[in-house]
Amino acid sequence: MIQAADDRLRDEVRLLGALLGEVIRDEGGQELYDRIEAVRQASVAYHRDPASHDASRLEALLKDLSLDQAIGLTHGFAAFSLLANVAEDRAGKRRARDQAAAGERADTPEGALKRLDAAGVERAAVRDLLSQALISPVLTAHPSEVRRKSVIDRIAAVGALLDGCDRDGVACSPEALKAGLRRQIVILWATRLTRASGLVVQDEINTVTDWLQRIFLHVAPAQLAEWRTLLDAPDLAPFLRIGTWVGGDRDGNPNVDGAVLAAAFRTQSRAVLRFYLEETNALGEELSLSADLTSVTPELAALAQSSGDASIQRADEPYRRALSRIYARLSTTHLTLTGGPAPLPASFEAPAYEGPDAFRADLAVLHDSLIRTHGAVFADDRLARLITGADVFGFHMATLDLRQNSDVHERVVTDLLKVADVCPDYTALDENARLALLARELSNPRPLFSPYADYEPETLKERAILQAAARALAAFGPQAIRTHIVSKTDAASDMLEVYLLLKEVGLYDPADPAACPIQAAPLFETIEDLRASQPTLERVLAEPSARAVATARGVQEVMIGYSDSNKDGSYLTSGWELHEASRALLEVTRAAGVRLQLFHGRGGAVGRGGGSSFSAVLGQPAGTVAGRIRVTEQGEVIANKYGEPEVAQRNLDALTCGTLLASLGPQTDGGYSAEHGATAARLSAASMKAYRALVYETPGFVDYFRAATPI
Repeated sequence: MIQAADDRLRDEVRLLGALLGEVIRDEGGQELYDRIEAVRQASVAYHRDPASHDASRLEALLKDLSLDQAIGLTHGFAAFSLLANVAEDRAGKRRARDQAAAGERADTPEGALKRLDAAGVERAAVRDLLSQALISPVLTAHPSEVRRKSVIDRIAAVGALLDGCDRDGVACSPEALKAGLRRQIVILWATRLTRASGLVVQDEINTVTDWLQRIFLHVAPAQLAEWRTLLDAPDLAPFLRIGTWVGGDRDGNPNVDGAVLAAAFRTQSRAVLRFYLEETNALGEELSLSADLTSVTPELAALAQSSGDASIQRADEPYRRALSRIYARLSTTHLTLTGGPAPLPASFEAPAYEGPDAFRADLAVLHDSLIRTHGAVFADDRLARLITGADVFGFHMATLDLRQNSDVHERVVTDLLKVADVCPDYTALDENARLALLARELSNPRPLFSPYADYEPETLKERAILQAAARALAAFGPQAIRTHIVSKTDAASDMLEVYLLLKEVGLYDPADPAACPIQAAPLFETIEDLRASQPTLERVLAEPSARAVATARGVQEVMIGYSDSNKDGSYLTSGWELHEASRALLEVTRAAGVRLQLFHGRGGAVGRGGGSSFSAVLGQPAGTVAGRIRVTEQGEVIANKYGEPEVAQRNLDALTCGTLLASLGPQTDGGYSAEHGATAARLSAASMKAYRALVYETPGFVDYFRAATPI
């Protein structure tokens, strides 16, 4: 079987390579083709038998290249690598399917449930955990993704053609397949592979929204439907929430402001509402049931009666009349939330939905009527998936995190207090004095800001983005923004400063702190900050304001950074310090009577904390997952893990399975003991010493690193 799989991979690489060769010859000319082929053959010969074929032939070929020839050669090999990756990805999908079918993978729903069964965990416990779970991949902008969206789209098209041939079997004509592949390869060859200019924030918003619209809107409801079936839990609440930083992360991009945040929500809302409109229209075409031939529930009859649809053709079609009203209300909602009309206008006017719950309630009336009058044949259909989509995505599509550096908050608070004549120099206060002052201000309903005073531009910018956040919450509901992450957290006052700024825009009410819709979450990322995280969080949760928000929510979120801790202290030291900080933070939240919700800021590359999400979740200290986890998905990782629906669902399942096994499986903590901890601590200290001696204390290392790597 392995040999057959290797042969199939080899055949696909050869097919794509041969088609690329034909395109290069036709589009780039025979001379370019011959030169690329000569370099390829010399490279293969040297790789296979360097003793008989040294590098001199290859060196000579490369040395004689002109600039234009070098560009053409590079473009050709880059295109081949992209196409070969398609074949390798398909081979990986086939292996994953075979392993899942054989029950060999614990990162599939069947495999995870099988492992939990063996451990004596009942299905009721799995259902209970998932009903309260939060599993959230958070899409972030990152410069490590160098491929243009146009290139990613072409690669996806090549993969889709090959996948379609697999599905169609004998109906797939080799000639038609080659013609389709060649067309895509021609476009790829004539497409610039890298960007000619830097991205602006709206480009990043559009890119993330495209992933959400093209992949997650379809995969998330399908994944939930599968888990509901496996667990015999048709009413299992959505546990997957897609997050994003794009449009709210000022620390990552200084160009993010209030207008950008508003644009992010408009863009996301436009995409999700148009999806709902398309699905509602499709359901209207499908559900042609006549009241003369079937019965309906009184609730559906009432909804159809109040429709406003005056069409004679639909007079006896209650489902279509109800869907006409739903479509009309969605159309008005689109105009209200995005500022633009729906692509296909409604045939009559109707009021906008107050929120996604009202939209979902109307859909549920239709679904309930179908189930009650026609049975389970409608239990998991297009309408059910649309209801699930509304549960997961609302009208905002993805939950947007706010993030800013603690230094910025400190300067803004200093400016506000100074202008209000409350404190001449907040920065001069020690931590205890800061906390006392912040606590007094958080209990005082009087705002600090005056529209008649002068402030630093930075203060006005931060206030504007929080005002935009308040408007987004009012328009889209509490799932639109849940968290304000504070980079470079090293003191409890860093958290209270956020609540003070939220108070200035009406999001924190001194009379009801528990009602604050946004929680301040510390980000501990350097080795020093990770080591100090326990006392810092203890002091945070000792403050009535932060404690009230955490108690009302039931959790205190804490973000831990893999990339910066790695750069700060070495790969081994980073992993160890993250492990120890997680254990310590769990003790703090347990003592405070709330759950810990860790947000893992993992980089794309393995050396920056990337790698298998499933293994990473299983490797967390015992008790730190407990059904709730968030993790960043950065740059090129988004395309690799979520580039097509099947791969996306497999990765979301892996994250879910890891969460289940880490939460309900045997809590061995990896065999952790005091003796193991002491040994790991010594190894970590030696690793950090060696790492810093090389990176921070070796003269010329930075210059060497920049010259020798893609940086």
